[in-house]
Amino acid sequence: MSTPGGTAKSFALKFISGKYQGGEFPLKANKQIVVGRSSELDMVLVEDMVSRKHAKILFSDGAITIEDLGSTNGTFVNGEKVKQAKLKEGDRILIGTSILKLVHQGAESAPVDESVVKQKLEEAAAAQAARTTKASSMTGKIEEIPLPDLLQLFHTSKKNGVLVVNNAHEGRIYLRQGRVYYAVIDDNHNLGPQKSFNRIVTWEEGDFELRPADTQEFMVELDSSTEALLMDALRQLDEFKRLQPNLPPMATALRIAQPLTAPLKELTPEHLDVLQLVHNHGSLGGVLDHSDGDDVLTAETVVQLMKRDYVRAE
Repeated sequence: MSTPGGTAKSFALKFISGKYQGGEFPLKANKQIVVGRSSELDMVLVEDMVSRKHAKILFSDGAITIEDLGSTNGTFVNGEKVKQAKLKEGDRILIGTSILKLVHQGAESAPVDESVVKQKLEEAAAAQAARTTKASSMTGKIEEIPLPDLLQLFHTSKKNGVLVVNNAHEGRIYLRQGRVYYAVIDDNHNLGPQKSFNRIVTWEEGDFELRPADTQEFMVELDSSTEALLMDALRQLDEFKRLQPNLPPMATALRIAQPLTAPLKELTPEHLDVLQLVHNHGSLGGVLDHSDGDDVLTAETVVQLMKRDYVRAE
């Protein structure tokens, strides 16, 4: 890989989750890196899910390739289990509980002292240990790896656990063998797992943490595949963004128009249900939270009620 001017580009593997989160491992041209649990390897990841010799990464003739070395739990690139794959800038690799991203470091620089690299990784590990609970196995930022990508990685690698996501709210996504079976926001189970999941996966900022599997049981579980859930959530996100120019902010007060001149008999039962929610809860956020329908259908109904002057924003 080289720049337009012919200067070789240099790359590094940046840890965006795992023990060394925040650390970088520079790739040297024409040198392979062997990753595994064994202490004599180039990149040592001491954890149960990593094999003694797990994978090797080679930067040669401008190309970067990764090869699984017959590991027990597999090597994943962008959510797909691979035996061998060519890597490009931005690709994400999952080995054990570590997620590494291939990043560009600019024009090729002076050789890096391997002892300095290892020291910086240990400093990153110490910083990560200071901010991580003992119970968590993976942490990171969703700015670095969007939640749909993260869930795809967990699905392919059949992870068990509870994915806890924090921004202004706390979302929890429950995983069983990589399959999403429940979700909740701020312990508000009245939202239902489907609506909670659809909202959580649209969050673009915040921290995530994969905690050990929870024995808690739920009355209702999601039964769609992770891929189907993600596709539906992202479709709803696109449709909600389309509606947003016609919607008031979540906390804006909504009220039934007074005097109400538009005839109620022209409304469908679904429209009347949403009109009742406006009367009872008085904001877009309150209406969406208490509606039995999904956020997009409910928001579309609010827009229609406002256009027909049944509902007004204050």
